Amino acid sequence: MTTKFVTPGERLGLRCNDSQESKIPYPPTASHGTVEVGDHILASTVGTVHRMPSTDSQQPDIIQVISKTRKKLQAAVPEVGAVVTGKIVRVNPRQATLMIMVVGEQPCADSFQGIVRVQDVRATERDKVSIYSSFRPGDVVRAEVISLGDSRSYYLSTAKNELGVILATSVAGHTMIPISWEEMICPKTRAIENRKCAKPVAIKEEINNA
Repeated sequence: MTTKFVTPGERLGLRCNDSQESKIPYPPTASHGTVEVGDHILASTVGTVHRMPSTDSQQPDIIQVISKTRKKLQAAVPEVGAVVTGKIVRVNPRQATLMIMVVGEQPCADSFQGIVRVQDVRATERDKVSIYSSFRPGDVVRAEVISLGDSRSYYLSTAKNELGVILATSVAGHTMIPISWEEMICPKTRAIENRKCAKPVAIKEEINNA
């Protein structure tokens, strides 16, 4: 069994057989704490990823992410310029509010609130931005801290290409796949929903090569 620490949206491995990158005949199966997006398995929570080898040579290994409790986490505090990951908890016409889960690659032991104002969603055509077309409650978002609010609230920006929604669930309840910087598609219903999508970041390490 192999383990490493991961954060939401991080790629854990390939789930399809047609890629030469996997180098294994039976790519892994997603389990607890993970989601399948296209041909990849992504972490959906903060924790330690476990790859459990199958006892049957004809069956795939299982990948799951075991969440860490707050008591076991080191303190991480957002600061200006830091990239954070959080979950949208509410939206209104002026802003989206999220709970920050990760600062950089370090999970938060305490609760911090972040706010993405309508003018900070993207870098161009700011006057045409709609919060409801950019974020929905439950979305996992990567953002940059641009200023400090009070002791529990920070102003965030998703204007850069690599910032925005990294995980989202469709109205039908399925994990969506980004098809442009402002649209995601449900793999089951093929319905398209608007989001301010983050450009996928480079893979740091494929669990398949562990």
